[in-house]
Amino acid sequence: MIITVASGKGGTGKTTVAVNLGLALAREGQLPVHIIDCDVEEPNAALFLHPTLKESEEVGQLIPEVNLDLCTFCGRCAEVCQYSAIAVVAQRVLVFPELCHGCGSCALNCPEGAISEKLDVMGVLEIGHAGPIAFAQGRMNVGEAMAVPIIRQLKRRAIPEDHDGRVIILDAPPGTSCPVVESMRGSDYVLMVTEPTPFGLHDLRLAVQVARNELGLPVGVVINREGIGDEGVDAYCEEEGIPILMRIPLDRRIAEAYSEGIPMVEVLPEYREAFLALYREIAQRVGMEVTP
Repeated sequence: MIITVASGKGGTGKTTVAVNLGLALAREGQLPVHIIDCDVEEPNAALFLHPTLKESEEVGQLIPEVNLDLCTFCGRCAEVCQYSAIAVVAQRVLVFPELCHGCGSCALNCPEGAISEKLDVMGVLEIGHAGPIAFAQGRMNVGEAMAVPIIRQLKRRAIPEDHDGRVIILDAPPGTSCPVVESMRGSDYVLMVTEPTPFGLHDLRLAVQVARNELGLPVGVVINREGIGDEGVDAYCEEEGIPILMRIPLDRRIAEAYSEGIPMVEVLPEYREAFLALYREIAQRVGMEVTP
């Protein structure tokens, strides 16, 4: 089962939920657990899991490279590019890698065969283990504009083709933009982490619209820092028929453990059963056999 842990905004506790859910399941020892940190702009799951990273691989996307000896400067490449990533000016061809989406149309449509493709390195994939947990993360190079190609290759590299009988937890980037959509795509369930405040509710609405309305994925909610704010999130979830699967109270002990990079299931063992119950509820809702 693939579970994407997402949130409409940063700082809601998304990584906290993803990491502790994975740890609780792994310590049961009955299911192989994978945690994949898809927040490639600022991955931080490793701060809590302390993985041993055994593999590193540069990744990116193919961008055009023009052979000026063959080019006739006809401009066909610029005509077919939907993203204005290539331009022909007099006797020059300009390529803008930050705009290129790697679709290959320019190379396919060049009448002279003057365009080939080369890899534009955008980041790195890192793969290893954190105890019994298979771990992977992506890190985008500073200054890069697009995270989607890295997330797409991270999922392709880290998710086994036959993942039946495994629990794969994706820690998505915050927000509702293209990297979040790419992280959610192909999931069995999306777990939204929010806080009971007007800001949390506003961003939760947007994230639910992306997951449920645009991608057609089932959604459940975890309310973090229960005890602050108001009842707006509860009212919204009841109105929309979205289950609230877990509530984590505002607790100084959790905050202190977080600040030291210690998972809450280690500091407060009673939460292990709470996260196992969360998994069971998700599994039942997607019609999968519950093992733990």
